[in-house]
Amino acid sequence: MSTTSQNSASDDAAREDSPPRATSILELVGNTPLLDVTRMGDELSPKVRIYAKLEGFNPGGSVKDRAALWMMRQGIASGELREGKIVLDSTSGNTGIALAMIGAALGYPVTLVMPDNVSVERKKIISAYGADVIYSSGMEGSDGAIIKCREVLNADPDRYFKPDQYFNPNNPQAHYESTGPEIWEATGGSITHFVAGIGTGGTIMGTGRYLKEKNPAVQVIAAEPDDALHGLEGLKHMASSIVPGIYHEEELDGKVPVPTEDAYDLCYRLGEELGVVVGQSSGAALYAALEVARDLDEGVVVLIFCDFGDRYLSTNLWHGWIDWAQSREQRRK
Repeated sequence: MSTTSQNSASDDAAREDSPPRATSILELVGNTPLLDVTRMGDELSPKVRIYAKLEGFNPGGSVKDRAALWMMRQGIASGELREGKIVLDSTSGNTGIALAMIGAALGYPVTLVMPDNVSVERKKIISAYGADVIYSSGMEGSDGAIIKCREVLNADPDRYFKPDQYFNPNNPQAHYESTGPEIWEATGGSITHFVAGIGTGGTIMGTGRYLKEKNPAVQVIAAEPDDALHGLEGLKHMASSIVPGIYHEEELDGKVPVPTEDAYDLCYRLGEELGVVVGQSSGAALYAALEVARDLDEGVVVLIFCDFGDRYLSTNLWHGWIDWAQSREQRRK
């Protein structure tokens, strides 16, 4: 091979390995990495592996970028979202951030209804994208935001485009078309169990459907708060909540009830032992994945880490982290 040909081949290889070039932030949604978190488990079979999909690497910082992008695209394609319309939806934070980011990128104004007790970080991020916020009572949680959002929409329905994340089939479709295929490809089709928390249900429904189409033996397991009065922001205790229209529990192979404190403890351990700081819903997903993994002789368990923990530093999760750090110092003495 000539020197010129060798240089050309090297240049091609370099281009293949280089980071992608994007003309829009939206082109960077998806294709998030898997991280082996097996060593977080005790007494696991050596033939069991646990991988977490790090959705915090999406440009808006969470798994919700996927659903928000699919819903907005569908709105534009159908003509429901057009010039002069305002994007309106209820959110506990991450979907709101995603809608605000996408609205800014596409040139659509966004108004969000959120519980007033969501983290300060989420409020500031949404503000940075230029979105407007209407606050509902924090005591009423995400259900209160849903109800207030309906009131705003009903007062002037022609003014808004409501993606309606709890009832829009494009929410799970986003995961059917992106999250599921990415997991299947990254594991070489070896996945045996998929674990995710349930908020709207979009992630677990869409991803689960794709994986079961590829291999009906794949088990789809939901991580759910064990009590109505829980501290796992972003997750729903379905028996005490407004059940999203896109959530179909009969499609699940099981649910794992997650205690809030145990989920928090796993968040703290992840930071100290793996260098991964995540939010409480990720701690809940890991708790459920470990419960599943302990009963296996062999298998590949994949779970979703919805976001990173930097948007929860003003919440009870972080205050617990301070206590954890103090107790750690006492243990070391």
